[in-house]
Amino acid sequence: MTTVKTKLDRRSFIRSSALAGGGLLLTFSWLAPACTTNSPKQLTMPDEWYELNGFLKIGNNGAVTIMSPNPEIGQNVKTSMPMIVADELDIDWKFVMVEQAPLNTDIFTRQLAGGSQSIRQGWNGLRMAGATARRMLREAAAHEWKVPVDEITTEAGVLYHKSSGKEVGYGEMASAAAELTVPEEVELKDIKDFTIIGTSRKNVDGQKIVTGKPLFGLDYKAEGMVIAMIEHPPAFGMKLKSIDASEAKAMPGIIDVFPIKTYNDDYQMQWSDVTAFTELVAVVGKSTWEVMNAKLMLNVEWEPIAEDNSQGVPAGLENTAGHYKKMEEAAAKPGREQRRDGNPEEAFKKAAKVIERTYTAPFQAHNPMEPMNFFADVKDDFALLAGPTQTPEFMEKTVAARLGLPLEKVDVQMTRMGGGFGRRLYGHFMVEAAVISQKVKAPVKLIYSREDDMSYGIYRPAYHALYRAALDADNNLIGFHVRMGGIPESPLHANRFPAGSVDNYLAESFTVESNISTGAFRAPGSNFNAVAEQSFLDEVAEAAGKDPIQFRLDLLKRAQENPVGSNNDYDAARYAGVLEQVREKSGWDTNSEGKNRGVAAYFCHNSYVANVVDIANKDGKQVIEKVYASVDCGIVVNPDAAVNMTEGSIVDGIGHAMYSELTFSEGQPEQNNFDMYRLIRHAEAPKEIEVHFVENNIDPTGLGEPPYPPVMGALANALYKANGERYYHQPFVKNSIG
Repeated sequence: MTTVKTKLDRRSFIRSSALAGGGLLLTFSWLAPACTTNSPKQLTMPDEWYELNGFLKIGNNGAVTIMSPNPEIGQNVKTSMPMIVADELDIDWKFVMVEQAPLNTDIFTRQLAGGSQSIRQGWNGLRMAGATARRMLREAAAHEWKVPVDEITTEAGVLYHKSSGKEVGYGEMASAAAELTVPEEVELKDIKDFTIIGTSRKNVDGQKIVTGKPLFGLDYKAEGMVIAMIEHPPAFGMKLKSIDASEAKAMPGIIDVFPIKTYNDDYQMQWSDVTAFTELVAVVGKSTWEVMNAKLMLNVEWEPIAEDNSQGVPAGLENTAGHYKKMEEAAAKPGREQRRDGNPEEAFKKAAKVIERTYTAPFQAHNPMEPMNFFADVKDDFALLAGPTQTPEFMEKTVAARLGLPLEKVDVQMTRMGGGFGRRLYGHFMVEAAVISQKVKAPVKLIYSREDDMSYGIYRPAYHALYRAALDADNNLIGFHVRMGGIPESPLHANRFPAGSVDNYLAESFTVESNISTGAFRAPGSNFNAVAEQSFLDEVAEAAGKDPIQFRLDLLKRAQENPVGSNNDYDAARYAGVLEQVREKSGWDTNSEGKNRGVAAYFCHNSYVANVVDIANKDGKQVIEKVYASVDCGIVVNPDAAVNMTEGSIVDGIGHAMYSELTFSEGQPEQNNFDMYRLIRHAEAPKEIEVHFVENNIDPTGLGEPPYPPVMGALANALYKANGERYYHQPFVKNSIG
């Protein structure tokens, strides 16, 4: 056992052990056969529950309810997080019911789904929650049996005193345990003693998902609820001038049509309040169909925004051609220096060979399958909101400020999300629902159509990178230079590999202003860096006449044994570890003859992933036969779920690299639905994906995003082997609708 000493009162314990936060009032539970060594019996709902801490309560019959503290966005934390608590509690998983904790900023912290942080940030707190409850149960039994607590052991929800032969289920000691104070010393399990962590458990919502039970925001209903939709400017850089809603109001089922202001001019937006359109037209009616038809009858006049607008948004109607021109012009000039090692200018001057390449990527839409929606019921002194959001804690504050209500008078309930990928980090649609409900004095369900969602933002920024490498006469890499930027932000991570492995290194960034609203997109920045950097490293390895995996490993060996600089933000040994594993598992050295293979590896969100992609030429087309993935994310809590997440990331990454692109003409998105915006299709997914995890005892380091970026680089490198063409600009397949 590992002993963690802590001095916490009950409230402090709940706060410290809720690092990842959460909230949801929907519950999934199943009642499985339960038994003790004394008397097997069918588990039923208990007569009484006893709360031992903010994460769990135990029923008088031994049933355990564990709260899942983070919003569920499909990453399966609603299963994995309770697994951690259950393991330290030492309860049989079949006795467990799962609920998601309500939003409560007095108790929980970091109530956010994003950044691949849920398990990483929650790991210690979740373990403490289970271990503390187990300790309290042991103390209760020791007191009852008048024996030292160190003589009390547990197994699968039963307390034992071996020398006397006494045993009792948790349920029979729960009442007494709940009366105890939180102990000052908490015993955590040794990793080798885990019985639930590291084993595969089914998604606790799985049955409801496949049988269509109400879980998602679009499923939410309330008595007296009306439907609302919004009409926003047709182009970025425009705002509302006037509206004639007479025809729309006369349509069947329409209750009202009116302009709304999502954010007041004097409101200081927080990071989750990103939006380009603060003045909208709301259409409210009895049904979605009636509201959609009424929207078609609106007569709205829009006008360009002024240069001195209140939110500081640049004026003008932007075009994709102009975007690329501005980035190209910015990349041709020295950027803001972010890191410098050695003398890169001198290295390039002395180089025997210089490789220089430019990479670009377009704006992209998140396109979660469930479009934006939210429910709001705003009264004079209270507001209830429910729907899919990745940032409930932040948006609760925004809604309270906008409605002029105290924070404690706003209740945000979170439904399961039908995808997000960063889009639901930004909750303007929640504020819109609240403002509309306040205006019509009725419960409102705001719904975006797919066209609304795709043409409103928030988008993945457009990016541009210039890479240069200097080789000496012996084909050693002696200089490396990257100048990277984007609209409106730079994705540069200056201290990541190959920083630390090259004597002469220079990293610069630049930005180009825009009025197009952008935000985090799965693996922000990394989703471009990986494909550009890993494609470039492959080309450099080829120019040096070296195997691409060994070329990377040689650089990582330098970074491990004799690193350049002190700010390298990656572990070179772990980085090399995934490359070595994927080389072995794919048979890179022994099974590559005649195969079109590409490799890539990348570090982001504290984890390491390497991919090998195999492509075959069939009937004049490239077919992705197989993808190998090696992942180092520390301890894997739920292996099947981790494999699923990795597989999904790989398919998602391939699709966005190959096909997805959002372009603009006079500020207007030229793609607003799936007939124009290309996503990957079933037949284009890899025929096989093989996932391997590096086994270690490192605390979990994140998995939602790390498997997404590197496969794009491996894909580009495999395509080069298949058809001899290097891919510098995304998407790799242009004009691919059809």
